[in-house]
Amino acid sequence: MDTHDISAPPRAQSRHTADKHPNRRTGGLAHDNSRHTTRFTVIGNHLAQHPELSALAIGLGVHIQSLPAGARADINTLATRFPEGRTRIAAALRELETHGYLRRERHRVPDGRIITRTISCNQPGSSRRDPAPAHTSTAPKKRTPRKPLPAVPRPAYPAPALIQQATDLLTDLRRHAPDLLLSACDTAHLAPGVAAWLERDVTPTAVRHALTADLPPEGVRRPAALLAHRLTAQLPPPPAFQAPPSPRAVLHPLQNCEGCERAFRAPGPGRCRDCRPDL
Repeated sequence: MDTHDISAPPRAQSRHTADKHPNRRTGGLAHDNSRHTTRFTVIGNHLAQHPELSALAIGLGVHIQSLPAGARADINTLATRFPEGRTRIAAALRELETHGYLRRERHRVPDGRIITRTISCNQPGSSRRDPAPAHTSTAPKKRTPRKPLPAVPRPAYPAPALIQQATDLLTDLRRHAPDLLLSACDTAHLAPGVAAWLERDVTPTAVRHALTADLPPEGVRRPAALLAHRLTAQLPPPPAFQAPPSPRAVLHPLQNCEGCERAFRAPGPGRCRDCRPDL
């Protein structure tokens, strides 16, 4: 009966078998996981391992999906939370918008302000609001006509100098708020509204403050429409009527009466009331 040689070395593992377990040769990633039961968020690998998003965009996407409903997710809030700065955070948010992980909707609140609501999509393309089209058309899309600007107040007396002053004020707005860069056409449309304010004894400084204060932190998409709304909704009342002052009584110089030599007031030399025969 044959016996096995226990001193013989074991048979070497084939190269083909070793290739099936690369981690044994390279020491790759290993996970030490524990099951979460509270305070966790389910994140899809399509975001966490997205082949086109930057690391900052993926990180912001994960952070935004972990926030509760109603939390602020604008550029200023995120720049306060993270050290990357407004410019890089804004670029990362645009990446997330491009790939469908963020959607921004504008809404008008009862007091007339326009706010932006950020909507986080954990599975882009699966929202019921954006159903997939039944077919894909290769025809070029028709350009949507631009919505006309709202009407603005008009001055009672549109003097050329008043309109020019209003035009100069609108042109100068971009120095105080870069988002309020207006075209020549928009400036001509808004100038009568500004003139109506100036006509009501509102100073140029007060008009500028009313137009530039409390702008949306994420930027203004249609500055001319926003300014037209403010010029109409916040138009101050006309100034209170002031009666013209009554004319002051004329005080004539003193004259010496030619009859009694007493002093009296009159436009020129003559006699006083007591010495005039006709009185």
